[in-house]
Amino acid sequence: MAVSDFLAAAVQLTSTSDPETNFSAAEEQIDLAARRGAELIGLPENFAFIGEPEQRLAIAPALADQASQFLITMARRYQVVILGGGFPVPVGDGAHTWQRAQLVGRDGQILASYDKIHLFDVDLPDGSSYRESSSFTPGYTLPPVVDVPGLCRVGVSICYDVRFPELYRHLVGAGAELLMIPAAFTAFTGKDHWQVLLQARAIENTAYVLAPAQTGSDGARRFSHGHSMVIDPWGTVLADAGVSQGAAVAPVDLDHLARIRSQMPCLQHRRTTVF
Repeated sequence: MAVSDFLAAAVQLTSTSDPETNFSAAEEQIDLAARRGAELIGLPENFAFIGEPEQRLAIAPALADQASQFLITMARRYQVVILGGGFPVPVGDGAHTWQRAQLVGRDGQILASYDKIHLFDVDLPDGSSYRESSSFTPGYTLPPVVDVPGLCRVGVSICYDVRFPELYRHLVGAGAELLMIPAAFTAFTGKDHWQVLLQARAIENTAYVLAPAQTGSDGARRFSHGHSMVIDPWGTVLADAGVSQGAAVAPVDLDHLARIRSQMPCLQHRRTTVF
């Protein structure tokens, strides 16, 4: 590959309510992706825990530290840049957590943290309801863009954020070349919306999208869609992990990105003086 190329991996997991089991499963996929040459690895939302809110709130003080330390250890051990796509961090009221994504460099330095700002409070046509706001608190700071040495400028978001295109306009306006969208997308919405939304965010922002996802059943009531993806700035799906645990791995080519942004200069054509 050229100097402007590197491999990126969107890991796909079926996480449970047992953090140690989840960390072991995640490391197995990190190891495999690193052996394939991936330098940037994303883990999905809820990689450390999926389960009942009461259990999450009870273990969050310890789990927040464990999850962050796990990411630091993995980055150093495998010499990769890694995003943990969402783990619970106590707010301090005993009743809510933030959902935090954390980007860690090869040396174990925390490059960025982001608390999910859009919470999934919906009533779906299949009869299922979700109320993340009942036990999560939304973040209140803008999602970060990090210039990762030797790779590219990475913008961070989480799951439901993907339905809010203005967030990604902010990230690209701040220089993002690759948009990370870790998720635990429901199977019901995912079958119709997941790939369409990811491709839309890639196309409208002429940016790469790396979308690690949960898949299958958590053993309780939730079924996740899977289909972790890497998508290029033209909207082409470069890799799709299907519905099994594993990873979508594909090259990120900054020369390719520059060509597409030159040929389709949508970002330059924005009428910011009008709206």
